[in-house]
Amino acid sequence: MLQKLATLILKLIGWTLINEIPKDVKKGVILQAPHTSMMDFVIGRMAFWHYGVKINLLIKKEAFNTWYGGLLKAMGGIPVDRSKNTNLVDTVAKMFEERDSLFLVVTPEGTRTRVDNWKKGFYYIALKANVPIIIGFIDYPKKIGGIGPFIYPSGDIEKDFEIIHDYLRGFTGKNKGWYNLEDFD
Repeated sequence: MLQKLATLILKLIGWTLINEIPKDVKKGVILQAPHTSMMDFVIGRMAFWHYGVKINLLIKKEAFNTWYGGLLKAMGGIPVDRSKNTNLVDTVAKMFEERDSLFLVVTPEGTRTRVDNWKKGFYYIALKANVPIIIGFIDYPKKIGGIGPFIYPSGDIEKDFEIIHDYLRGFTGKNKGWYNLEDFD
């Protein structure tokens, strides 16, 4: 039911989805970019319902202390304490090891506002867990979103990020000028 409703809503608001995650793929870190608006979450969440793919998201723990915290958890949110080093890469890699299926959606900017450096944790999680990075994208002017290529981390982060960047160039977030592909943290 939720899948059909999401498909209908996306169609009614004019969005087109491209590609999907093959049914035989059970694990991956989904890199979602650009991330410049809270609407990215809404469109992205509906897209994964449309695809019929259960996802999890890393969300700052403070968001769970709000009136909508229970909703975030129900939609796959995993609280993250960003105020201290919590060995998040190891913790999430262990989650991949323990589960038969896990798709973790990560926004490399780490926030909705413009940043000069992408976070690299998603890369190290995928590398340590031995799962692909699945490039997810959204483009507001064209009202398209979807799944791009899979990147299996080689350990050469510069080379792998170049492939990711080459694919994501040209997509535009809701808030133009907040999307930066040039530097990393």
